[in-house]
Amino acid sequence: MNTSTVSAPNSALETYEQVAAASNEVAGLLAKRLKTETQGEVLFSAADRGRYATDASIYQVTPLGVFVPKHPEEVATAMAICRDLKVPIVPRGGGTSQCGQTTGVGLVIDHSKHVRNVLNLDLQAGTVEVQPGIALDALNASLKKHGVWFPVDVSTSAQATLGGMAGNNSCGSRSIAYGNMVHNVLGAKAWLSNGELLDFSHFENSSGRAKQIGEFVKQLAVHHQAELQNKWPKVLRRVAGYNLDIFDNQNVRPYTPDGKVNLSHLLVGSEGTLAMTQSLTLKLSELPRSKVLGVVNFNSFYKAMDSAQHIAKLGNGTLTAVELVDRTMIELSLKIPAFAATIRTAIIGDPEAILLVEFAGSDKEQLKRELKQLVALMGDMGLPNSVVEMVDDAPQKNLWEVRKAGLNIMMSLKGDGKPVSFIEDCAVPLEHLAEYTDALTQVFQKHGSKGTWYAHASVGTLHVRPILDMRRDGPQKMRAIAEEASELVRKYKGAYSGEHGDGLCRGEWIEWQFGPAINQAFAQIKQHLDPLNLLSPNRMVNPPKMDDTSLMRFGNNYKIIPIQTALDWSAWNVHNDPATEQTTAPGTGQDPAQGLAKAVEMCNNNGTCRKFDAGTMCPSFRVTRDEVHATRGRANTLRLALSGQLQGGLESSEVKEALDLCVGCKGCKRDCPTGVDMARMKIEVQHHYNTKHGLPLKDTLISNLPRYAHIASQWPRLMNLRNQWPWLARLAESFTGLSAERSWPEWKKEHFFNSQRTGVSAQEVLASSKPVVLFVDTFNGYFESENAWAAFDVLSAAGYQVHIASRTQQDAPGQHLCCGRTYLASGQVSKAKEHAQALLEALLPFAQKGIAIVGLEPSCLLTLRDESLVMGLGEMAETVAAHAVLFEEFLATENKAGKLESLKTKLAPAQKPILLHGHCHQKAFGLMPSITQVIQLIPQAKVDLIESSCCGMAGSFGYEASHLEVSKQMAEASLLPSIRKQQDACVVADGTSCRHQIMDGTAREAMHVALLLAQHLPK
Repeated sequence: MNTSTVSAPNSALETYEQVAAASNEVAGLLAKRLKTETQGEVLFSAADRGRYATDASIYQVTPLGVFVPKHPEEVATAMAICRDLKVPIVPRGGGTSQCGQTTGVGLVIDHSKHVRNVLNLDLQAGTVEVQPGIALDALNASLKKHGVWFPVDVSTSAQATLGGMAGNNSCGSRSIAYGNMVHNVLGAKAWLSNGELLDFSHFENSSGRAKQIGEFVKQLAVHHQAELQNKWPKVLRRVAGYNLDIFDNQNVRPYTPDGKVNLSHLLVGSEGTLAMTQSLTLKLSELPRSKVLGVVNFNSFYKAMDSAQHIAKLGNGTLTAVELVDRTMIELSLKIPAFAATIRTAIIGDPEAILLVEFAGSDKEQLKRELKQLVALMGDMGLPNSVVEMVDDAPQKNLWEVRKAGLNIMMSLKGDGKPVSFIEDCAVPLEHLAEYTDALTQVFQKHGSKGTWYAHASVGTLHVRPILDMRRDGPQKMRAIAEEASELVRKYKGAYSGEHGDGLCRGEWIEWQFGPAINQAFAQIKQHLDPLNLLSPNRMVNPPKMDDTSLMRFGNNYKIIPIQTALDWSAWNVHNDPATEQTTAPGTGQDPAQGLAKAVEMCNNNGTCRKFDAGTMCPSFRVTRDEVHATRGRANTLRLALSGQLQGGLESSEVKEALDLCVGCKGCKRDCPTGVDMARMKIEVQHHYNTKHGLPLKDTLISNLPRYAHIASQWPRLMNLRNQWPWLARLAESFTGLSAERSWPEWKKEHFFNSQRTGVSAQEVLASSKPVVLFVDTFNGYFESENAWAAFDVLSAAGYQVHIASRTQQDAPGQHLCCGRTYLASGQVSKAKEHAQALLEALLPFAQKGIAIVGLEPSCLLTLRDESLVMGLGEMAETVAAHAVLFEEFLATENKAGKLESLKTKLAPAQKPILLHGHCHQKAFGLMPSITQVIQLIPQAKVDLIESSCCGMAGSFGYEASHLEVSKQMAEASLLPSIRKQQDACVVADGTSCRHQIMDGTAREAMHVALLLAQHLPK
């Protein structure tokens, strides 16, 4: 990869000069023409090309450039430019492909940002026409109110685009009921590489060039009829090669209900090698009114596989899924906070595997009877009491979310060894499933590895990924395992490619599967539709070897640059044993970046961070839809920097740009199934960047706030002038970069830290029978003292003896205890450590006695359970972290133990509905149930949780002029509209920044939950 950088040019000429200098003459001309002839985004920097060089596979191929069309007709323009310059084209949607389909030289065209609209919905006909960049979940969200859906529900439904799904002939969990993409696509409008726009639909009604193509393919099918009938796998899940059999159906499920040929099915599964999609017409299905789920627990993996063929016969047409979760995935799920509680609801004892068996239809009572038949069947098979019956919708939905995250969960294994995708799509007839899986397990053992299994037991497709180290001997083992696995597939008359397509990974196996004659027919189809060889060349025809390391992410020249980290990343710096999955001790993994590189490499590019449904991750991507701002884009940027593929490393402008809109929400810490904590990574990167480039004035002012707060609070009128005089706000913006449109927190002469209210002494609380320590942060202490007083009053009313944590006057006269959060936000780790150490030393005696340390501000208190553990503060940090809890978390725990009865009798009934917004860190640590439970201590309280991502203020982020508009857009995504809709509601938000954003955006006062409870106490 060329490591030169390309800044944002102002003209087409500048674009040409910069790109040509950084890459080559053709790239320069391509970028210049795209800039001149379109309104789309032209991305040719080394960082942009590097971010688009990968997908969710093991491969990395750097493109010449990236084009993000603003309008669909610009795709045709880009194709014409590429045709003139003889530049190959690689279409891309969500970039979630498992086999390298969306990586390649030439121009990557990303449809997912703008070309993503619903064009025509015909409910009477049961069809919808869509642009290729729309994500499946987005489409189904728009269809739900009409009682219909598009049922090819792939596990990446939140980020996978319909264009990509058609390109791969995706299948999904419920293909036993609904079939694959090819069974659900009714038409496609697409450009050939010569610029012709054709309507691919019913062959008998076609004309012109489309008819000619159909006749050509028909002749091939007739010519190869014997080969088709002998070589073609007779399974539902066969997605390799082109669908030559549309004229002589070999699928166990006919492509069309009436047996007539639809030419769009030729494009389905072609992986962008035949045409470029303009739009797709899809067949809709009625949304099931009811579902039930039976979770069958097995003490033997073989028994689970053998049972699938019998379970698949149940349901009388209502069986929609039989999905596998194996022991490895169960264990990994139990280690992931977002999934642990859910997976526990599904397991009985310690199973080796579970099968998720779903029945769906319009009659819930009938479905319950089907579920009882499943229970009876398992009893007949010697497995009584093995089924967890889930009839209610919520537990079913939660468990399906875990199953959908299966791929990412499998990839959460730390160390260089990772489950690698290359034989995971093999599909075999159900009667051979148990024998096939057993034999393949022995192959893995032979090569010193172990497979992790999950997926579609209903149709004989089991995603299995042996654990391999692709930095070392992984490619060689991959080849050997693939060859032995292929023999098993042939023995059991299965399909080598059963769901995720061919791409770079399985392209070379097409000829093995179909034989030289049909493979030559595929080459003729490619030549006939794309004689210029412009569209994704060297993929399904003339593909490379699957183990060509020059095409791999961790290829021949991959090497990490040694760095000295500020935070402790040793937990990721480990080796693992592919056969046992056991990892070595922290710090033993030989990472030159001391574990940071391995933490970054946990990102498997599957793109969960691109989702727009519930959850927090990733708020900036939800606003911009730019790859650079997704957690995946940031992780790829860091990986490129750490491996020397970006000039300047972590101190480069490209890295700064990628992390600029990261709000440190920690949504990725919880929502990312592989645990990529970009918020912590940003702290590390800012440390390196600011060490080299210096600290901006705004960061100096904000980070040092805890140090000068006790002085500034003595001059509140002077300090608050900036809010009163607009000209002063504008002047301050010019110096600090903090927006004049934002008000600053108001200083007060009387605040919590100089009030006369005092708690019990340290000696008294240590001797108390009902003790608690209250840690008051800078923001609640100086700017919103009413919250701290309220917390003190509520805890006292509950009968606790409250000690207020403080520093000694000799230690730091006038100063309060601080967690160091403001310093961490700007990468000043050493100063943060200094403050954290003082706080920990003050709190340690109480923690050692098991006394709860209660905090109010989520970002401050939870720093004790997060960053303070990786700043080299030793066992002291771990001891305090074990006893540090948020106010509501403490009360929820005490209530569960029956210790709040006296408080509950004092609380007056609620008079208004309550709207609750969760702070991002509360969500990241799974603490939202606690605050809901505490609010419900108030009699008659009705709590409505706002489903929102980050509020957009995020500490100082939303105050900065450069981030103002993005900050507002984050808030307007769901938070502020939800508040405006309920004018009579009381709004609760525990975060200082959240409350400020709500006030700025709605002119509504939001309050801390402590203040809410205090207001319901007797005066």
